[in-house]
Amino acid sequence: MKIPAFTLPAPLARLGAHLPQLPPTLALVGGLNLALDRVLPRDTLEPLTGKRLLLKVTDAGMALRFTLTPRGFRPLFDGRAPDLTISATTRDYLALALREEDPDTLFFSRRLLMEGETDLGLLVKNTLDAVDWDSLGTQLARFRLPLPTGLHTPAGGH
Repeated sequence: MKIPAFTLPAPLARLGAHLPQLPPTLALVGGLNLALDRVLPRDTLEPLTGKRLLLKVTDAGMALRFTLTPRGFRPLFDGRAPDLTISATTRDYLALALREEDPDTLFFSRRLLMEGETDLGLLVKNTLDAVDWDSLGTQLARFRLPLPTGLHTPAGGH
């Protein structure tokens, strides 16, 4: 099933821009750190070390600032100018993640924008293209944890 074309309503973007950006940034860097060395090769990403990255989800009003350090991806808390900004809508990021669209198609149709250091943008694009997405499900399956017994809802419960 293909993701339908959609854009989140403009009021949501205005609201999202006023919400704390740390929770979604922590989710992003947590996911990137899980993928680091398993799916994303650290040596290939080495040129990103110390670079300021900004991921914008344009229709959600989100601006996620992070960097790669020798210990992994970390959120950034200041407003200094990024070295690379990647912008797209929620739908287009989902299509990238699910491999329904490739970065080149989105880039050339102006649905994925990269601003800043061109070589960093190419590195990110080429790294995404090189990931063995079919093995990602296998890699992630190893991280499934059972729910603690206290979290199960009893039959007929609320």
